[in-house]
Amino acid sequence: MEDTWRAPWLWRALLRTSRMVVPLLCRLRVSGEVPAGLRHGPLILAANHVSPIDPLMLMAACSRAGIAPRFMATAGLFTAPVAGAIMRACGHLRVDRHTAQVAQALPAAAEALRAGSVVLVYPEGRIGLDPWMWPERGKTGVARMAALSGAPVIPVAQWDAHRVLPYAAPKGLAGSLLRTIRQRPVVHVRFGEPIDLSGMTGTAGAQAMRATDRIVEGIAQTLAPLRADELETPRHIDKTRPPDLSRVRGTRSAGIRPH
Repeated sequence: MEDTWRAPWLWRALLRTSRMVVPLLCRLRVSGEVPAGLRHGPLILAANHVSPIDPLMLMAACSRAGIAPRFMATAGLFTAPVAGAIMRACGHLRVDRHTAQVAQALPAAAEALRAGSVVLVYPEGRIGLDPWMWPERGKTGVARMAALSGAPVIPVAQWDAHRVLPYAAPKGLAGSLLRTIRQRPVVHVRFGEPIDLSGMTGTAGAQAMRATDRIVEGIAQTLAPLRADELETPRHIDKTRPPDLSRVRGTRSAGIRPH
C-alpha cells in the first residue's frame, strides 16, 4: 500500500457533486474545523447517526472542510450491483457484520489509517434509537482502530438530518423528498476538538471501553450546541423511528439524564 493514500477521482467527483445535491434538500450549516495538519490523514472521524441521509450530508460537509474520508460501511452496500462497484472504486472499507469476517474490518481500517487515510465511522454501529436522540453507547471498534494505528479521533455531530429523511426510508421516500425539497430544513454538521485518549489503564479490553466512552461523550458535547434549545426532547419527532432504551447512556451531554 502507498505511503499516502489519495482519494480516487470518482470519489473526489462524488464529493464535489454532493455539494450541489444537498442544497436542493436542505440548508446545510457546517461549523468547527479539521486542523490543516490532519486533513490528509491519518485521522478518524467519529460521527453520530440520526438518519439514512447522513452519509450524503457528511460527504458535503467533509468536501467543504477539504477532506475526503473513506467510509466504513456495511457489506450489503458492497454486494449491491451498482453501489458495490462504486464503493469499491472509491476505496471505502467493508464491514461484514454478524459474520466470521467482521474481525477483518479493524486490521483493514488500521492499515488504511497507517497509509494516511481519513476514515469516517459511526461508533453506534446503527442509526441511534435513543428516545431523546443523543448518541447511544458506542461499540469499541473506533477505539481499537485508534489504538492499532495511533490516529487521532475527531468527533463529528450532525443534527436535523432526520427532518430530511426519516428512519423508515426508503418506505415513503417520494413523499419525504417532496416535503423536504419544499421546506428545505436547516441541517447542522459540526467538527469537534480532537479527543484525548491518553492515560488509559487496565487490560486492552478495558482501555477500549474507556476510550469508547470518551469518544461518544466527545460526540455528545459537540452535538449539544447544535440542539441547545431542545436538549431534552427533539423539536422534530421522527414517528417512524422505534425508540430503544437498551443502549441509552447512563449520563448524557450537558447533564441531561433520561427520565
